[in-house]
Amino acid sequence: MSDINEMNEGLRWYVAHTYSGYENKVKMNLEKIVENRGLQDLIHEVRIPVETIVEHDGDSEREVENKVFPSYVLVRMVMTDESWHVVRNIRGVTGFVGPGSKPVPLSDEEVEAIIAGEDQTSEVSAISLGDEVDIIEGVFSGYTGQLTEISPDGNEVTVTISTVGRDMPVKLEMKHVRKTTAK
Repeated sequence: MSDINEMNEGLRWYVAHTYSGYENKVKMNLEKIVENRGLQDLIHEVRIPVETIVEHDGDSEREVENKVFPSYVLVRMVMTDESWHVVRNIRGVTGFVGPGSKPVPLSDEEVEAIIAGEDQTSEVSAISLGDEVDIIEGVFSGYTGQLTEISPDGNEVTVTISTVGRDMPVKLEMKHVRKTTAK
């Protein structure tokens, strides 16, 4: 009996390391192999933790999914020689997370934290301090300036514009500015 079978702890979450950008291919290939070989009793679920971020850019917003742990795939499985071999030999997998060749399962608390983090949506601005922005609404509509301050709640900004030979700070709502596009 091998070390892998001896350390079998039942159905647990393990972390497989992949080449950068191979996470989706690994997930898809592993799910296909499990289905084709009838390994559903050993490998139950494959997950790539993602977070949803809403980016604001002036009056427009878009949702973007970002991988929480790039180059890692979570696999809920019963660790046996067969399941270890199947996951380890998927194209793009470099190995399991753990010392040497012994995969270490995630604790229940770690899994709960990861899954809870997937259900949250973060909001960020597509613009940041120092960016050149266009003012798209209000008295200063048509001006371009440098973003010098963002309020803690992200709703107001200060843009320094140049008018009549002087720099002048202007306070505006975030929705009234957008990042200057390259011309």
